[in-house]
Amino acid sequence: MTTVGYGDLHAVNTAEMIFIIFYMLFNLGLTAYIIGNMTNLVVEGTRRTMEFRKSIESASNFVSRNRLPPRLKDQILAYMCLRFKAESLNQQQLIEQFPKSIYTSICQHLFLPIVEKVYLFNGVSRETLLHLVAKMKAEYVPPREDVTMQNEAPEDVYIVVSGEVEIIECEMEKEEAVVGTLQCGDMFGEIGALCCRPQRFTFRTKSLSQLLRLKTADLIEAMQAKHEDNVAVLKNFLKHNKRLKDLKVGGIVMEGGEEDGDPKNMSVNLLDVADTGNAAFLNELLRARLDPDIGDSKGRTPLHIAASKGHEDCVLVLLKHACNVHLRDTNGNTALWDAISSRHHSIFRILYHFASISDPFTAGDLLCTAARRNDLTVMQELLKQGLNVDAKDRHGSTALQVAMKEKHQEMVNLLVMNGADVIDPNTYEFSPTTLNEMVKKREIGHRITVMTDNEPPLKEVEGDRHVGIVGKSCRGIDHPRVSIYRGHPLMRKESSCMEPGKLIRLPGSFDQLINFAGLDHS
Repeated sequence: MTTVGYGDLHAVNTAEMIFIIFYMLFNLGLTAYIIGNMTNLVVEGTRRTMEFRKSIESASNFVSRNRLPPRLKDQILAYMCLRFKAESLNQQQLIEQFPKSIYTSICQHLFLPIVEKVYLFNGVSRETLLHLVAKMKAEYVPPREDVTMQNEAPEDVYIVVSGEVEIIECEMEKEEAVVGTLQCGDMFGEIGALCCRPQRFTFRTKSLSQLLRLKTADLIEAMQAKHEDNVAVLKNFLKHNKRLKDLKVGGIVMEGGEEDGDPKNMSVNLLDVADTGNAAFLNELLRARLDPDIGDSKGRTPLHIAASKGHEDCVLVLLKHACNVHLRDTNGNTALWDAISSRHHSIFRILYHFASISDPFTAGDLLCTAARRNDLTVMQELLKQGLNVDAKDRHGSTALQVAMKEKHQEMVNLLVMNGADVIDPNTYEFSPTTLNEMVKKREIGHRITVMTDNEPPLKEVEGDRHVGIVGKSCRGIDHPRVSIYRGHPLMRKESSCMEPGKLIRLPGSFDQLINFAGLDHS
């Protein structure tokens, strides 16, 4: 250590020796530092490449181990290469490191001009747009990658910033069909988000694309924060789906709404949504304060349509938004009639509960309507639901009186056999002989329409009784019915007694039955 280089510089005294020693130590440390940094730069520069090579090697081993075909092997390797190239473009992690104010300003500068061009946000306030932009995340997606799959849950909404995205329809046992292409400023996934339905199509990138991803929950929250913006978003959504109805986007075909976005014209779309049974989107439209009692050319309201189609969730949504259950269409039918004629018994019980609260003549009106129309099927369904056969309509008439007036013999027979109270055999010029034969037949072989095991009867609405939304009383008890007659059966048969019996609820004990029969026949 007392010489430098090849010995051409050597110490001749003690001072030079000390200097040369420290000089050599410094030279060794500097050389080691430079070499170490050069090595670190080389390793860091090749780290991503090494990881990529390892992933390629793992993919190749996977293909060989599972004996995948060469075509699929080429697709896997090509995808991994494109993924490696596009990975360096994602800057979301860098942006998220900044404070919220800086992050919001960056998103506003980069993405607000794009978001303002999206059809769904046309006419939405700037305040709401800034809130949505702050919730969005930018992603680069390589070509031929599926962003959302068909029948996938609607968790995110996407906006195309650059590149192209294909709309692909995948049907069972059929090849994939491209039904459209989305470009810069287009949106996809909003139909599933607003309608709470699985994705109808697969959305696949056609080229390297930059997408803005927005959570469905954030979109719904922003819509509900401001009523005017909620109406604007729904109006834009309905217009867009009307223009794309040839594609049957989301399974909803909108008709009737005008381009000016008049709330009355928008309300017409409630009929289409009720027809599809989309309760979630129907609720969003009603939250925008659209008219739930809008009618079509035949006077049918959304409640009529939902009741006739059996969409119970839609019926509950309409009732929650205070629709009118007593409205009639041009044929004079209420939603109650449509429900029972279509044999949607659970919907009928729900509607009957709400209707009977505001109108005590609901049961009588239904029975008298069925008797007037001589609709035996509906009458049997009504009696199965536990309606009182002697209930009176708002004019004071019973179903039996209406049937006798209209001279519907089969209807009269059905009502008599089910315990209808026969007051005057000479009423409405109906044949007293025929009526007496029906009463005699009821006494000999009494048959009453009973409810099936899976159909609970309707409960009467009482003033202090708590009743749930489905019309079932919390303390209601299902009472069987029984007919009581005056006199001993053998004596009645010998004397050919034609006096009708009385249909009552079966008392809790035999003593109560004796007391009731004694008071009633005293």
